[in-house]
Amino acid sequence: QVQLVESGGGLVQPGGSLRLSCAASGSIFSLYAMGWYRQAPGKQRDLVAAVTSGGSTNYADSVKGRFTISRDNVKRTVYLQMNSLKPEDTAVYYCKADIIAQYGGRGDYWGQGTQVTVSS
Repeated sequence: QVQLVESGGGLVQPGGSLRLSCAASGSIFSLYAMGWYRQAPGKQRDLVAAVTSGGSTNYADSVKGRFTISRDNVKRTVYLQMNSLKPEDTAVYYCKADIIAQYGGRGDYWGQGTQVTVSS
């Protein structure tokens, strides 16, 4: 069984910073691209940032220059450093990973989500 466990969300004032973490565990044969998505109330879930197993990254235009995604392949963990946070960054943030499981084939796995609230 594969699990993605997120941590690091919370309440922060505008202009502040947070760092999200997502650790993959379980019966993983191979771990490919990992990414962060977010979903605000009443809106669809959108890509925030993604990183390939080789380290190539891409970002939503709205977070470029403020957010940085990185990963530690040994720890099977992806991070999202969020700086200069704005109220419009408020959402539930989800981790996603493209994984070949030892017993389940290849597919996308999701974390449970972590709330990020930017408010004064």
